[in-house]
Amino acid sequence: MARSATSQTDAVGSKDDDLPGVPANMNTLLKDPLLQISPMQLDDVAAVMEIELRAYEFPWSEGNMRDCLNSNYYCCVYRLDDRCIGYGVMSIGAGEAQILNICIDSSMRGQGLGRRLLRHLIATAGKSSADTMFLEVRASNLAAVSLYDSMGFNEMGRRRGYYPTESGREDALMLALSL
Repeated sequence: MARSATSQTDAVGSKDDDLPGVPANMNTLLKDPLLQISPMQLDDVAAVMEIELRAYEFPWSEGNMRDCLNSNYYCCVYRLDDRCIGYGVMSIGAGEAQILNICIDSSMRGQGLGRRLLRHLIATAGKSSADTMFLEVRASNLAAVSLYDSMGFNEMGRRRGYYPTESGREDALMLALSL
């Protein structure tokens, strides 16, 4: 599993990426030249962990993030004006891609940024010769499930009691997308 061959920063938001039905002010944000996706570096882990800790009841540890970087998983950060507003972690190998973690800062949600980051991960996986992408999502995360459904992911199964919760365990939906 190798990190993306490109180390250049990708500007996010061209006129070809307008989202149908997305209000113009959101498309304006998405076209902002200061909105960029770039490879995650060890120096980014602290900012990523701030988002992770706010976003999840049972977050990854800093060690998990560092292990992903050290294992050469594809790890990227999403920046707006040099501020980390999201990130993605994905393993790629043997013709498959697995999204391990994708998150947008809670203060930036609802603006199409998660969709844009997901599109980036899908494109990166395709460029790396993956023909299928997999992910798991909490069954209760209706916003994420809706996003994945709108992007063409299909449910291929359910992992019973996969995720911890305050009151026990929760199922994970196993989703797949043909690239």
